[in-house]
Amino acid sequence: MPHSVPRRRRLPLVALGLTAVLAPGLAALPASAAPRQDTESRSLSRFTGQKPDWKRCGADTPAAYQCATLKVPLDYRDPGGTAIDVAISRIEAGDPGKRRGVLLSNPGGPGGPGLDLPLYFTKTMPKSVTDRYDLIGFDPRGIGASTPVECGLTDDEKRFPRSYRPFDENVAWAKTVADKCREETGAALSHMTTRNTARDMDVLRAVLGEKKISYYGVSYGTALGSVYTQLFPRRADRFVLDSAVDPKKMWREMFQVWAPEVEPAFARWTRWTAEHSATYDLGKTPAEVSRTFWGLVKRADRDPIDVGTAKLTGTDIRGLLRREFFTVRNAAELVGMLKDAAAGKPVPDFPTEPESTDNLVSALWTVVCGDAPMPRDPKTYHRDSVRDAARYPLFGDFASTINPCAFWDRPVEPRTEVDNHVRSLIVQNEWDSQTPLSTARGMHRALKGSRLLTVDEGEGHGVVYGMSAGPANRCAEDTATSYLVTGRLPSKDVTCRVTPGVRPAQPVAPASPAFG
Repeated sequence: MPHSVPRRRRLPLVALGLTAVLAPGLAALPASAAPRQDTESRSLSRFTGQKPDWKRCGADTPAAYQCATLKVPLDYRDPGGTAIDVAISRIEAGDPGKRRGVLLSNPGGPGGPGLDLPLYFTKTMPKSVTDRYDLIGFDPRGIGASTPVECGLTDDEKRFPRSYRPFDENVAWAKTVADKCREETGAALSHMTTRNTARDMDVLRAVLGEKKISYYGVSYGTALGSVYTQLFPRRADRFVLDSAVDPKKMWREMFQVWAPEVEPAFARWTRWTAEHSATYDLGKTPAEVSRTFWGLVKRADRDPIDVGTAKLTGTDIRGLLRREFFTVRNAAELVGMLKDAAAGKPVPDFPTEPESTDNLVSALWTVVCGDAPMPRDPKTYHRDSVRDAARYPLFGDFASTINPCAFWDRPVEPRTEVDNHVRSLIVQNEWDSQTPLSTARGMHRALKGSRLLTVDEGEGHGVVYGMSAGPANRCAEDTATSYLVTGRLPSKDVTCRVTPGVRPAQPVAPASPAFG
């Protein structure tokens, strides 16, 4: 799904990327086999032996914030072939006497740049963490200052398809995006994958002279972290996975899970809004609130509603509000605006995010489609979309519709089956719109050495270290920090109470795509 912090994403962008290691020159291992940890093998020595040329990242950034560029193989099956760039950054540990190692990070996506994360985390992570770790950021392959992928997409092509289009238009859109990416990206198309990004992380580990890495990843970054633990289990130290995907659902099923998960969120919203009827006047019972919303949807499908400078159809409303129903106050305010607009009252535009860049959206599809195969027959998507529209009326048709992966080249490696006992901490809000609690539980099952921390009644996407849209949760922050500092996981899964209130001002973290 971009994950942006602290901005709230309003538009229904979709973002989301794996397999088993190939020993150079050998056939692929089965996806479930234990991978060979051969990053330091002779075939990769020209990469692992690099010496980063660290320089100040910019004239307007602190001197301690340093950047460099690494070379990595485009195709790890052919390490003697084409090399590409990966931009890296670091801020060294604040207390050399306490230094444990390096803490890599990823902000989500796929498509999210991570080069600026060390600078961000110096403001959001406690000193007990920043004293002990060199904070390491990087733009994953294909993204930002690394060798980028750009498909030359128009603004319309960068948007996820809306179900109000005739299905044949969605098919044409999906094929156009796939064809453009194939034409513009060429041989790189098949190699901008989560698995290869995990391999890049291990090259980075070797270049930094570390035996192991620690890691913090949010949203899609949890997928990347879990793949690293599968490919390099003995090189994973302390991993914190914030707002987790289910590795078994990458990737079409992660799109589709949004449809069933919004239904209980909507029901919760109707209860809350009915309890606050004096404020929002949308109904005094959950049934009345539901009728108000669906009445606005039907009205807008007949006659689009003027909201600010936009005309919104019922389909627009469903797409725009799916995410908001997980944060009850936001949704009540927006539906109240819709009600006023339908009555002819002037209202402002709905808040929106800036248009996504070509690189961000191109990287998104390149990773998603390169990680795991999806159905090839457009009829499959049409059938599923019609079925799920009936099952899950709020978002089912969106979640199951066609995407460019239907016309993509087949992945060159099988999907990674994450199934290991690497120790890690998963932190999760109960009401997360992008990576629901059910998918965090899926990650917990896949990582059998993990502990799951759930924020009861917690809302929003992202939990700790400034990634939350709400106030910091001290219980979750303290648990994650204790693990990073001491290495001790909780003896069992943890439930934290939600922190009431409004989030204090935070520095703006790098933006990334909608899965996070």
